[in-house]
Amino acid sequence: MTAYEDAPAGTVAALARFGARYEVQLGEPAGDDWIRADRLLVPDGPELTGLLKHEYDGRGHTSEHATALSFMAVYAGRIPATALLLWALEGVVLDVRPVNLWVKPATDAGIEAVAIRSLEPLPGGLPALYDVTLAGHLLPLAAELHRRTRAGLRQLRGGVASGTALGFCAATRETVSADPKVLAEKWAEFIGGAPAGLDRLGEVTTVDRGGRDILVYLRNTCCLYYSCAAGGGKCCSSCCLTPRDDRLAGYAAG
Repeated sequence: MTAYEDAPAGTVAALARFGARYEVQLGEPAGDDWIRADRLLVPDGPELTGLLKHEYDGRGHTSEHATALSFMAVYAGRIPATALLLWALEGVVLDVRPVNLWVKPATDAGIEAVAIRSLEPLPGGLPALYDVTLAGHLLPLAAELHRRTRAGLRQLRGGVASGTALGFCAATRETVSADPKVLAEKWAEFIGGAPAGLDRLGEVTTVDRGGRDILVYLRNTCCLYYSCAAGGGKCCSSCCLTPRDDRLAGYAAG
């Protein structure tokens, strides 16, 4: 019996020590500002339309294309993070099917909070994790964003890859850090069998930051962050437009 089975709520809550992106609320939330995640997969649904406008206005985007890429990367970096880290550390698959999740937009842009209806684990191991995070959630969302906008499907899937990688990498960067070697091995296991060619869209590697190893992701696609007002003309830390050595040096410097 795992620690998760002994005290599921406590084990999931404890993941927040690795960073705020791993925090989830338990139970169906109240309030009109929460959106159930399956509503974002509805073709031309108003919920996704509203979140894209929120992203466009909040970051000062100038095109629907760039807005979609930015939103995909941010969403993928927040929504499945708890489930990915729980699987990596405990081998447990959290039920993060879209029908079981709610998202709350942040005041300016991005996602402020995530709520989950139930902490009952799912059987099936890694194939089940692929189903609830990728095949049944992030990849259909990428397809809907592609259909709605001019954003390329490969670029959108690059956002899926970078976002899910952050679920593993971010836990090595806080004051309380998970073992980077363990998480690098679990990332390799996860991405090795992931659908849609996500393994070709970037790489996770180790960087020494101040005498401590951290995991970072180097993208092979661009999210056009530099084109929005929030980006200020600068590429994001993992951008493929920046030479690899420069990206590694930037990560090492913090």
